Amino acid sequence: MMCALAQWSLAHMATALEEVEMLHYAVVFFVIAIIAALLGFSGIAGAASNIAWILFVVFLVLAVISLFRKKA
Repeated sequence: MMCALAQWSLAHMATALEEVEMLHYAVVFFVIAIIAALLGFSGIAGAASNIAWILFVVFLVLAVISLFRKKA
């Protein structure tokens, strides 16, 4: 049986991993957008840029939620 601290620690670690994964995908789509823009694929660049922006905002929201949960 896990103690409450271990359960909290595992939940916090899962949230931290989700945040890192979101930031990773945001950076990947940003790089795709830059490469596509340099090659002249404006449609793909715009779509990848929008996806990167959405993932970055989701990352920020998860980071703020994680900070508030950490203090509580």
